[in-house]
Amino acid sequence: MNIENNPLIQPSAASLARASLGLTAIALGLCGLLYSAAAAGLGQALFPDQANGSMIVENDRILGSSLVAQPFAQAKYFHPRPSAANYDPMAMAGSNLARTNPELHKAVEERLKRIAAQEQVAEERIPADLVTASGSGIDPEISAASALIQVRRVAEARHLPEQAVLDLVQQQTIQPDWGVLGKARVNVLELNLALDRMQ
Repeated sequence: MNIENNPLIQPSAASLARASLGLTAIALGLCGLLYSAAAAGLGQALFPDQANGSMIVENDRILGSSLVAQPFAQAKYFHPRPSAANYDPMAMAGSNLARTNPELHKAVEERLKRIAAQEQVAEERIPADLVTASGSGIDPEISAASALIQVRRVAEARHLPEQAVLDLVQQQTIQPDWGVLGKARVNVLELNLALDRMQ
């Protein structure tokens, strides 16, 4: 008896197609629909602020997200890290330039000179995060040291006492997680909004 040609042992092409389509439909239903709906629902129930993008809303107007950097350039505002993505969340990316790349060295040197002149500090005092872009290109935070070297400029531009601006930076400083992970940092958007409210 030839097993290969026996219709009782070998499934037909139609039954194979039916089984494949059925498995595909079940996988899409479970993984593509039910799992996604459950994860989204759980996120909304447990972490509604984060699930909705951590939006900052004032007077029914969205001012931005605490998770996304914005390009502040005016002297009266604290400035964020440089962005290789031009602060665009849809184009998040680092510069992808190696540490030995001459273009990166040139960009860092230019930023050092500009910031040293702008903040009236020596180049060696400028923290690395003010002259290098983050991996995402939209990092919303700068180190506390990066905020502190901007205090004088912001205070002068706003005609405020330096101590008042310094106190605000200290209030807005986020300490390392659990006291050991990361370093003291400041969310630039939240700090600038607090400055505007102060005036």
